[in-house]
Order: sequence, then C-alpha cells, then structure tokens
Amino acid sequence: MADYFSPTVIPEIIPNADMTKLELLLLSHMFDAEPDGDGTYFHSWQGPLDLIWVDCAELTAALDAARGSNSQVYFYVEEKLKNVTSDDITVELDMSGVSWEVIFQDIVRRSAKLRYTTVTTAFTCSKMRADGFGGMALFITADAIKGCSTMEFLSDCLADIAGQEGG
Repeated sequence: MADYFSPTVIPEIIPNADMTKLELLLLSHMFDAEPDGDGTYFHSWQGPLDLIWVDCAELTAALDAARGSNSQVYFYVEEKLKNVTSDDITVELDMSGVSWEVIFQDIVRRSAKLRYTTVTTAFTCSKMRADGFGGMALFITADAIKGCSTMEFLSDCLADIAGQEGG
C-alpha cells in the first residue's frame, strides 16, 4: 500500500493581530502552528487536515469573539455548531466545506501588513509511483487565489514544444 503526503508550507509569518481567534484556532488544528514573534508560522508535513476535532468550549468562545469580523469561516462554523449538544466536549468539523485557502484570503483581505501570502506544497508518496510526486504553488491576495501545479507547468512546456514543431 502506498501512502500519499502533501507537505505544505506558508512561508509568511501571519500576524496574530490579523487573525480572528476562530481563524487561529481552526488553522492551528488544520496545520502545525508555531509561534514566531507576534505571528504564527503554519506548515504541515503530511498536508493540511480537512477533518479536525476541536474543544467545544474553546470553539464557542472563538466563534463569539469573531462575531462581526466578516470571516467566511465564521458562518460555516456557526452552522456546524447548531448540531452540537450541551453534552459534547469536542466537536468534529469537516473543513472541506470552507477551504483553508479562503481563511487565509480573509486574513489577507483584513490585514494592514499582508498584501499576499504564498503556499508551497509538495506531492510525495511512500512508493515510487508516477502519480505520487509533484507539487503546486498558490498566491493568495485579497482579490484572488491563483495556483499552478507542476503538471500544469509541464503541460504548458509540452504545448510550447508542440507549437514550435507545428509552426
């Protein structure tokens, strides 16, 4: 059996003051998060997690603190918490409904310091499989999330060669 990984790094230190407590809490569960001065460095050796478990009281407090922040994840979590009972200590959140990319875009949109953030991901596999290797890069601004994979890059190169041979 082959294991697939997508180590991911956000090289910019994200200022803590630019994140809501909710965004910081969720991103810290989706990624490995390391304090760095007045900010946080996000990375993951296996790839960002879509399914996370969060302490219910901590999540509720972070959600209350984020009220009015114009964060897209706020409304997503608010809807998910409607199914939580008073007996629940932790809550399982499927974050595939609002991507971490959108969370970073909201942070950039509100930030006085960040004009953009970048993301680099490697695709690796525990076996030497043709479909197990590559990567991608993302460029996240307030207005757009742009990305390119290594396969897109190679396809563009092959199209250039085909155009040169045909022309």
